Amino acid sequence: MAGLRLAAVAFHLCLLLCPSSSLRRLYDEAGSTPRHDRSRTAYHFQPAKNWQNDPNGPMYHNGMYHFFYQYNPHGATWGNGNLSWGHSVSIDLINWTALDTALDPDSPFDANGCWSGSATILQDGHPAMLYTGIDVAGNQVQNVAFPKNASDPLLRQWVKPDYNPVIPLPKDVVHDNFRDPSTAWRGRDGLWRVAIAAKVNVSVGSTLIYRSKDFRRWERNAAPLYKSTAAGMVECPDLFPVAEPGAQNGLNCAPSNGAARHVLKLSVMATTQDYYVVGRYDDTADTFEAAGADNDSRTWRRLDYGHVYASKTFFDARKNRRVLWGWANESDTEADYVARGWSGVQTVPRKIWLDIDGKQLVQWPIKEIETLRKKRVGLLGTEMKSGGLNEIIGIAGLQADVEVVFKIPTLEGAENIEPNELLDPQKLCGKKGASMSGGIGPFGLLVLASGDLQEHTSVFFRVFKHGDKYKVLMCTDLTRSTMKADVYKPSYGAFMDMDIKNTNSISLRTLIDHSVVESFGGGGRACITARVYPEHMEMSKSHIYMFNNGIAAVKVSKLEAWEMATANVNIAGDG
Repeated sequence: MAGLRLAAVAFHLCLLLCPSSSLRRLYDEAGSTPRHDRSRTAYHFQPAKNWQNDPNGPMYHNGMYHFFYQYNPHGATWGNGNLSWGHSVSIDLINWTALDTALDPDSPFDANGCWSGSATILQDGHPAMLYTGIDVAGNQVQNVAFPKNASDPLLRQWVKPDYNPVIPLPKDVVHDNFRDPSTAWRGRDGLWRVAIAAKVNVSVGSTLIYRSKDFRRWERNAAPLYKSTAAGMVECPDLFPVAEPGAQNGLNCAPSNGAARHVLKLSVMATTQDYYVVGRYDDTADTFEAAGADNDSRTWRRLDYGHVYASKTFFDARKNRRVLWGWANESDTEADYVARGWSGVQTVPRKIWLDIDGKQLVQWPIKEIETLRKKRVGLLGTEMKSGGLNEIIGIAGLQADVEVVFKIPTLEGAENIEPNELLDPQKLCGKKGASMSGGIGPFGLLVLASGDLQEHTSVFFRVFKHGDKYKVLMCTDLTRSTMKADVYKPSYGAFMDMDIKNTNSISLRTLIDHSVVESFGGGGRACITARVYPEHMEMSKSHIYMFNNGIAAVKVSKLEAWEMATANVNIAGDG
């Protein structure tokens, strides 16, 4: 058996390294992005060309990672929404090879678009896709697709049975608000379940549950998993179990005794943000209860406090972990998309688990991203006095991974925070930017900075006093990220749940990749993703600095920074 496994791995490697016409055709036709496009990322997932949005059906199957995504093969914009499913494969979640599209809008039940959906591994070990089709009448219906040849390790061809749709539009659901089937799971009764986003009776944003014995005939559960009139339409539902607080292993969506905590994630159209809550799922009644949480999902925790939407997780059986993908769309104009020839990236894959407090998720870039680290610089025990600005030299600033731990010698002098300021951390970050001096902070990083600092993105912390406790504010400020006009340049912000009085230190990890800045504060307890477009990087190099504009000094107890290599991501003709 070991010899067979090695042979299979060698075969997979050969397929990845030796391009075939099927692997190359899609992107030979599409062409590749010009090398002078400095905003194109080096290690984030994106197709060689054209538009992408929601992650669909990520999975690990027979030694190969598969990633499907909403894709417009005809241009760099969403167009009329008549989308296909792009498809790429990988053996490490970092380097990706493009395949032909997996699903195209060529049937009556998806003639106007193959929209979002999910992958499920069936009991026989074969994968199945549930996805939303926009039918000839413009209704949203749910369809199923299976691999044409389940023994093909690349799963290059998919078949859509003629009996689609398997879940037609219900009479009480708005025709264009019924979509995004989740990964299916089996209850203890042996029936399959799937969660679907819907707007019921015109105004009730809902997550409906359907059950099936055979993955073909589905019946709706009487009670929804979630409903609210406050948040409006919620889409891209994701329900998954998590291990005990602090345990980093992932759990598959297998039948259980109901003891495991679950996470319900919803994407709210009105805010274009992803929210989640931890609670208990009852697989007998197919209901979800989040203790102490408001039914308005906009009051739940944010998955990412920056520029991420329509996220999706999958259970990675190879590494026994749960992995999150999220779409980070562009922040400049549609004319810019067309000029570049592409639009949209995915965040780096993140391992997620339940924090020790049992209330929030922790997110961290998967370990494999560290294989791209090359040149390293480091510092230990440096003090940053008020007004301090230290450049991190020796690595390229366009592609970097920076980890730093700030130690706060004393909390005396922390500014008081008003109760109303606790309600909107993003507004507070805009009000108290990186250049505004405070008691403790702002301190952090300036990244993608021009030599004269006219352009820079700041990622920083402030510590506030709130009664006899302290609040840590994390910000990513884009207001000076570019001199370019017609770019969305907000300040993003989040309060971090951490005991700064006990630890006296705050950690920050920031991944820099041309037009993407992903930051993880407090070991991944708060995440902020930003899209930035500095003009200087077309003509000159970018710099990285540490800074402290607070009155109190802070210590850098540890800093490590790496220049990052370029991954092979869907390069035209790369095989």
